[in-house]
Amino acid sequence: MVRVLLPAMLRPLAGGAGTLDVDAPTLDAVLDSLGAGFPALERRLRDETGALRRYVNFYVDGEECRRLDGAKTSLAEAEEVQIIPSVAGG
Repeated sequence: MVRVLLPAMLRPLAGGAGTLDVDAPTLDAVLDSLGAGFPALERRLRDETGALRRYVNFYVDGEECRRLDGAKTSLAEAEEVQIIPSVAGG
């Protein structure tokens, strides 16, 4: 199981949960699992082609996934996936 940490702005799309435990070997599989249970959340995380949204950052144990293997990043037992949407404004 890996633990997915969601920021407050995404929690309403996950039934109010701030953390979710998912049994998945890759980041893609985590997102597939989240999408099965929370389709609105998945639409905020991946685009219509299934690619990671450009302005959403995914960290695996503190390392940005795009510096690893992107959506194909392998996950080990008890790792944490933190999802952080970019926030713009002035």
